[in-house]
Amino acid sequence: MTKDKKSLDDQATPLLRVIPLGGLGEIGKNMLVLEADDNLLIIDAGLMFPTSEMHGIDIVIPDATYVIDRLAQVRGVVLTHGHEDHIGALSYFVEQGLRAPVYATALTQGLLEVKLREQKLLGEADLHTVTADDVIELTPFTVEFFHTTHSFPDSVGVSVLTPAGRVVHTSDYRFDPTPVDGRPTEEDKLRRWGDEGVLLLLADSTNAERQGTTASEASLEATLDTVMAEAPGRVLLATFASNLGRVQQVINVARRHGRRVGMVGRSMVNNVRIAIKLGYLDIKEEELLTAGEMESLPGNQVVIVATGSQGEPTSAMVRMSMGDHRQLMLRAGDTVVLSATPIPGNEELFNRTVDNLFRQGANVLYHELGNVHVSGHGGQEDYLRMFALTRPRYFIPVHGEYRHLVLHARLAQQWGLPADRVFILEDGDTVEFGDFSGTGEIEARRGEKIEAGHVYVDGLGVGDIGNVVLRDRRQLSQEGFIVCIVAVDEYDGEIIYGPEIISRGFVYMREQEDLIRRAQEAVSKVIKKKAPTSVLENKIKDALGNFAAREIGRRPMVLPLVIEM
Repeated sequence: MTKDKKSLDDQATPLLRVIPLGGLGEIGKNMLVLEADDNLLIIDAGLMFPTSEMHGIDIVIPDATYVIDRLAQVRGVVLTHGHEDHIGALSYFVEQGLRAPVYATALTQGLLEVKLREQKLLGEADLHTVTADDVIELTPFTVEFFHTTHSFPDSVGVSVLTPAGRVVHTSDYRFDPTPVDGRPTEEDKLRRWGDEGVLLLLADSTNAERQGTTASEASLEATLDTVMAEAPGRVLLATFASNLGRVQQVINVARRHGRRVGMVGRSMVNNVRIAIKLGYLDIKEEELLTAGEMESLPGNQVVIVATGSQGEPTSAMVRMSMGDHRQLMLRAGDTVVLSATPIPGNEELFNRTVDNLFRQGANVLYHELGNVHVSGHGGQEDYLRMFALTRPRYFIPVHGEYRHLVLHARLAQQWGLPADRVFILEDGDTVEFGDFSGTGEIEARRGEKIEAGHVYVDGLGVGDIGNVVLRDRRQLSQEGFIVCIVAVDEYDGEIIYGPEIISRGFVYMREQEDLIRRAQEAVSKVIKKKAPTSVLENKIKDALGNFAAREIGRRPMVLPLVIEM
């Protein structure tokens, strides 16, 4: 190989690859990989809660095949904060053999330890506590942190010095002048890195549709003050179990009104216990109300913080709304505050919970009726401020549905970035950085798309449910099924039993005996002649499918069962 040929090959080799495995084109399961010199750095490993069409699925995690196939090359995992959409998938990857060191702030690590312990994996994980002031050398990456204001205490963004230049990943953030913990997003670090030169900014896009800035968390205290002053009975507030900043606000306001606070919901109780232990909440565990005290004390002395702000079916608030919580019952005079806005696609569950709470006689406050929630994510003015601080050469919007990414990309161009320096990606798309022209200048280009997408967790099964199974479940939920049983003589193929038809979710058989009889006749017409079992099954499937479509306009799942006797 000539010297010129070799130098061109070197130029074509990227110094850095950016590989999003989750969180782009969707809300949740945030996971990003940086690759340099065959070394991988992972930023976050989150889960996503299932949408309404994912029947029976418990959670969704990223397809991390690219990482699992290269476990020896993973230099480290950096977790920005403890929300489930950032840490919820990590235990599944540890189960698959991920042993690289994991770096997180103390509270994030505490919540992660609970998840790992529940899955009997704590001893397999290599956990390290960091602060926003730490610098970690994970050759060829140098990782620094900056504190961010978010709805989780001790959240951080990440700055990574790579062979191609500095990459800043904001994670979830907003610029709040009066945060609950008194620690605003560290603009001085962002400005300094901007002065030194930022090659690439990856920034949260969740609120790209929202003009202006996000209101300060402190603005919510006025609402809570009014609610607790005017509520004649108990006040129950639902929020995410990891929104510990909101929990502290409730504690602060409750104290001013002579109320005591209790926690309901397993994840809420566990998270609060860990936060108290680590000093993130200003309350002692013995100050918290027991379940008995929540029921027995005068209502005007009680505040209850519960899970279920999104209408999650097994959450404490949803069970109370249906009257089947084993410890607490809603009663007249209770005021319920749903301190959240519905996640896109989750509106049906949320609205059903609101209706059920009203049915229980509670006075319900939610986002449509007042200022009961402040987003942990910045608005468009926050995004423009981030551009001004970091002044990146390239930009990739992350953390949002596709429209959010597009709108954030447009905002970057409005700020002044050329269109060819802004990349709108989805999971599995890659961007490469290197001296591709031989000019000594680092450039960016789209790289090869890799395998990425959803891995469904259903019970104890991880990845054993695919799109075909989901399609079947969708059909079953919408159209029901028909089982047709036929027994044939194994020697001469004569029909000796059947066809017998069993239906579930299609029609109520006792009230549709004539329809079932005609369905049996339709099957009998196509199975008179001797034929192999597989041929008979296909004939039965076609006959019943066509019959159902013709007679009542439905397409149930047809399960033929041909038995040789």
